[in-house]
Amino acid sequence: MKVSRIRVLRGPNLWSRHTSIEAIVSCSEAARDIAALPDFEVRLRARFPGIEFLEPASPGHPLSLAHVLESAALCLQKQAGCPVTFSRAVETVERGTYQVVVEYTEEAVGRLAFELAEVLVRSALDNTPFDLAQALARLRELDEDIRLGPSTGAIVQAAVARGIPYRRLTEGSMVQFGWGSRQRRIQAAETSNTGAIAESIAQDKELTKALLHAAGVPVPQGRSVSDPEEAWKAACEIGAPVVVKPRDGNQGKGVAVNIRTREEVFKAFEVAYAISSDVIVERYISGHDFRLLVVGKHLVAAARRAPPQVIGDGKHSIAELIEELNRDPRRGDGHATSLTKIRLDDIARAVMAKQGYTPESIPPKGAIVVLRNNANLSTGGTATDVTDDVHPEVAARAVEAAQMVGLDICGVDMVCETVIKPLEEQGGGIVEVNAAPGLRMHLQPSYGKSRPVGEAIISTMFADGDDGRIPVVAVAGTNGKTTTVRLIAHILKTNKYRVGMTGTDGVYIDNRRIDTGDCSGPRSARNVLLHPEVDAAVFETARGGVLREGLGFDRCNVAVVTNIGMGDHLGLNYITTVEDLAVVKRVIVQNVAPNGMAVLNAADPMVAGMAAVCPGAVTYFAKDVHEPVLTTHRAQGRRVVYVDGDAIVAEEGKFAHRIRLADIPLTHNGTIGFQVENAMAAIAAAWGLGIDWDIVHAGLKTFVNNASTAPGRFNLFSYRGATLIADYGHNPDAIAALVRAVESMPAKRRSVVISGAGDRRDIDIRRQTEILGDAFDEVVLYEDQCQRGRADGEVIALLREGLAKAKRTSSIKEIRGEFLAIDTALASLSSGDLCLILIDQVEEALAHIAKRAAE
Repeated sequence: MKVSRIRVLRGPNLWSRHTSIEAIVSCSEAARDIAALPDFEVRLRARFPGIEFLEPASPGHPLSLAHVLESAALCLQKQAGCPVTFSRAVETVERGTYQVVVEYTEEAVGRLAFELAEVLVRSALDNTPFDLAQALARLRELDEDIRLGPSTGAIVQAAVARGIPYRRLTEGSMVQFGWGSRQRRIQAAETSNTGAIAESIAQDKELTKALLHAAGVPVPQGRSVSDPEEAWKAACEIGAPVVVKPRDGNQGKGVAVNIRTREEVFKAFEVAYAISSDVIVERYISGHDFRLLVVGKHLVAAARRAPPQVIGDGKHSIAELIEELNRDPRRGDGHATSLTKIRLDDIARAVMAKQGYTPESIPPKGAIVVLRNNANLSTGGTATDVTDDVHPEVAARAVEAAQMVGLDICGVDMVCETVIKPLEEQGGGIVEVNAAPGLRMHLQPSYGKSRPVGEAIISTMFADGDDGRIPVVAVAGTNGKTTTVRLIAHILKTNKYRVGMTGTDGVYIDNRRIDTGDCSGPRSARNVLLHPEVDAAVFETARGGVLREGLGFDRCNVAVVTNIGMGDHLGLNYITTVEDLAVVKRVIVQNVAPNGMAVLNAADPMVAGMAAVCPGAVTYFAKDVHEPVLTTHRAQGRRVVYVDGDAIVAEEGKFAHRIRLADIPLTHNGTIGFQVENAMAAIAAAWGLGIDWDIVHAGLKTFVNNASTAPGRFNLFSYRGATLIADYGHNPDAIAALVRAVESMPAKRRSVVISGAGDRRDIDIRRQTEILGDAFDEVVLYEDQCQRGRADGEVIALLREGLAKAKRTSSIKEIRGEFLAIDTALASLSSGDLCLILIDQVEEALAHIAKRAAE
């Protein structure tokens, strides 16, 4: 068994909507059926009893080692606590070679699970040890280390429940919700609405207290001190007991409460000073510690916090009681669990000593031994939900405190005997106000019910009904994608949208190109959705990106599939037939939003059949209104787009809207058939987005198809009275469409300049010149810049073979170099001739042609 080419599918993909690891696994003939491997299954189950599978996949398709690897990688994650369910192992057209796909929730965990699964399978093969406990521990530890913490996770889950897309921006807790200009961001429980000044105020405990006091909110008296003597002096002025804490600390670090003696003050000062050079001494308020969570202008949760403590049983020491408490599965080392393990450190020993205990002491039965003076969960405390008990006046004081500081999400720490009475009646007060408050005490309280604080936070970021999405159009197909993308984008720009667009020549944001090269993959799409100045997005979605990484979005409003035809790039990545190719292209259709629209070519059976997997509605388009699929759809009163005489018609039931072909310059008054199809697809997409018809008309009328707006897509030039057409057509379907377009244009003599992409099949390269040989008088063959794995001269030889039975071509020339080939063709042109130039280096070739045309 050999594992190769591991890919990470980070979005909806060929296999499922799940993020997944995909690998190519090669198995020997014996490894194609594990039943032929003596005692293999017995050894495997001895090492991993929890593995699930091992029933024949189907008659004639026995379980291979690839299937075992698939199941092991999934089950290891499941046993480690990861919520994964999907996996697949499929044999390719190459006997013994499988594509293995396994879902993951955290990429690094998925990768590790795959590695460990391979080690497991090899250990069963070789009868060597495999430490299952250690493997699961590694997976759990990694998962806990990198997954979102409870606070951020709760907010993300609330967003997902509302259909709001999210993207994790860092390995920490920074997350983006929504897309483009409608995005919002959080870091833990801070949002993009949280002001830096408000956060700074919250960190300054003395300033916070001064502001709250000015607002009439009860706070404990106190002041800042700079050395131990001053701290003792302040304690004497205030009157014992006091609290000593750092001015800008957090999570209860360095806080000492109920301090009475000079020695205690000095020691507490040293601890606080180690965290902040500015230390506060303030009046100690007796009572319970409460945390009130304010979101926006509302109190959404409240909890009573208790410090970490143990209860004596008269038999065990304090150290043993702590150890017993820490065995609670709810307690962990960080913030990933609902409770934190109690630490037996110097602080705990000091607090115990004040009660007359040491770690070795055996407290009497029922005796409570406090281990910290603060009640923070991060130091091992517990929380009891009291939200329903909070008096309206207490809630009002908490909201007032948050508003005074300026925090949109605020954790208000309050000390009082009870929250069922106003603070003023019981001498209670607000001791601290916190930015980015922890949420887990409200999500998973030790006692009481959980509160939907994540939902409350999302509600302040997005109004009811707002999912944070911008309109997204995805375009796939064999030919016509780029022009269709650009035309749709132009219509959206006409509608005053700032449009983000991706394609084979770059990424564009509001007409400005921000990246170059082939950007038709998922990474470029994700970058567009990150951009804060994008109101709508149009993505050219190439097969390569879908296979390599999946989609760059979870769903789209409109999916357009222009055609499949004879296909392109067949024979690569186990995509060997047009049926295989259609499965890849339809991924965007499978991920149309339920209220979205798929725009499908009714004249292409492979495309028309994609309607069956669309979660939304379907618009069919075809030049011929009598296409059977379109006719049926139309009879059912559903959306269709077709050509009727001199106009394109958009029809649904009794509604019909006509757009004259003469008003769509792209189509040359309807004479260029493939451009008519591109226009129909764009019209249907705009209709699917609900764009006003006047805007659609204006967009179609003002779209100019030249080398700057649609480079390499039927760009017209004039050269000394001859017509030049530059196009990036590079497969038989594209060549056939170009020939049909050229035949509609008058010319005394026709010539063509062509090369072939080496990564196409021999049959596809030959077929191009078979088509051209029947339509052009002269053919100039050239070898392009990159032969893509072919030997020198191999592509030209195949092109020549395609011309062997040419009905029209009388002159064939072979040239080394694209530009020299272009110049050679131009040299033989006369006024009234036509030359089709199939370019390879798009921008450079267009610049060269433009320069020659200007002579």
